Amino acid sequence: METYKNLNESRAFQALSALGASDLRQLLTAQRVREAEVAMAAGLRYNFAAKPVDDRHLDFLQQLVGEMDLIGQYRQLLAGAVMNGGENRLVLHQLSRGQLAGPVCFQGRDLGAFYLEQRQRINAFARAVHAGEICSSVGKPFRHVCQIGIGGSDLGPRALYLALTWLTTVQATQPMTASFISNVDPDDAAQVLAGCDLGSTLFILVSKSGTTQETLANEQLVRHVLQQRGLDPARQMVAVTSETSPLACSVDYLDSFYIDDFIGGRFSSTSAVGVTLLTLAFGEETVRSFLAGAHEQDQLALDPNIRSNASLLDALLGLYERNVLGFGATAILPYSQALSRFPAHLQQLDMESNGKSVNRRGEVLPYSTGPLIFGEPGTNGQHSFYQLLHQGTDPVPLQFIGFRHCQGGTDFPVDGSTSQQKLNANLVAQIVAFAAGRDADDANKRFPGQRPASLIYGQQLTPAALGALLAHYENKVMFQGFAWNINSFDQEGVQLGKKLAHQILTGQSENDALQAMAALLEVESTGS
Repeated sequence: METYKNLNESRAFQALSALGASDLRQLLTAQRVREAEVAMAAGLRYNFAAKPVDDRHLDFLQQLVGEMDLIGQYRQLLAGAVMNGGENRLVLHQLSRGQLAGPVCFQGRDLGAFYLEQRQRINAFARAVHAGEICSSVGKPFRHVCQIGIGGSDLGPRALYLALTWLTTVQATQPMTASFISNVDPDDAAQVLAGCDLGSTLFILVSKSGTTQETLANEQLVRHVLQQRGLDPARQMVAVTSETSPLACSVDYLDSFYIDDFIGGRFSSTSAVGVTLLTLAFGEETVRSFLAGAHEQDQLALDPNIRSNASLLDALLGLYERNVLGFGATAILPYSQALSRFPAHLQQLDMESNGKSVNRRGEVLPYSTGPLIFGEPGTNGQHSFYQLLHQGTDPVPLQFIGFRHCQGGTDFPVDGSTSQQKLNANLVAQIVAFAAGRDADDANKRFPGQRPASLIYGQQLTPAALGALLAHYENKVMFQGFAWNINSFDQEGVQLGKKLAHQILTGQSENDALQAMAALLEVESTGS
């Protein structure tokens, strides 16, 4: 890690910083729209026509790839180098969906084989559940699955489940429905459990360490409710955890599926954390297609040419907007209701990974790193926060996601166009409106324009396309972390608040202000 340099030390970055941004009103032409795009996996395309860069900017960004050894760092990660220096760990989420380098071994174990073995065990378990060979404690077939977890154990799996639910419903290929309990707020669990037939619900407890406070509290709440209904929790719950956690091989669970410390929570959707629920809900063929899309996108991310590597180009354009143009936020705007929770997942993925202010040597950085990430699906967002995006004082780069066709169901013409056509007309209209703006004598009706956007689009949101989309953003975040010379794979920022909460609950706090705050909400100490 000592050999990696800071972004501002790069000659290419210094030259890039001296260039002014291109004028989007002049840059955004029909020819530019046709030419400024890159192929992604599963038939997706990345279009950057509405980004304020020309060939000069792209050439300097290409030089930056070599200077910062971005592809070399990715190859080191894939080969099993310790890329999480803060925790002295390998980083292997790409390996959970396919091998891109030689075997990665740790303490004599082939980790690729280990991840594949867990997936095969999950497949076998799901087949037995679907066939009715594994039933609830009252002999009912399992028809519903509920995941108990928080953070990366909830956001990614929930977003992916919602993304595929309607498609599989239309295709009549969804064997089980799913729900999620994440918040330690008891109202969350109560509402979810009220909507379940508990006698036919299988619960998945997800905690790598087996000590996550919120998750274990929700587990005990669920166990209490099951026991009140005369059900045996041990016959209706499986665990996803590490082999060294207190949950592993416990008689309190039907079965346990394993993850390890080399796949961080926010990167864990293609590991047992997400695959267990997705396989139960959709079956192994759907999950296999999803993982194949992610693996294909991981392979494309190895290309050193930014004009044919969408993940790398997206990362560098975002870096240019953050560090040269000074934009502090990015909006993720999927024009697909199926992706309604995808921005929330990307919020954690990006902000927990790249919300860092020191480099890999622990030195304070002289430049900005990860932006604020937010978003909502279109067209709902247009009637919420687009006012600020169009006419606010601070430009916000935009990332649109759209599909030519919906996932299925009813879509018919109204006033000469279908609902899907109306949706996509709004999407492309917004990109041009943000870029070109509008002059007007009335200043209140004037749109400044020059607001950059990119577009990821494809035919339809399929399992493979969803996998490619997930891997694209994971790799984008990874490349930006490499360029900023930060550790994108730990998350010390979430620990301090947890420690203070523990002090309050155990009566160990000596901070008067902390105790006074706790008193406002009548938090009582257990004294242990």
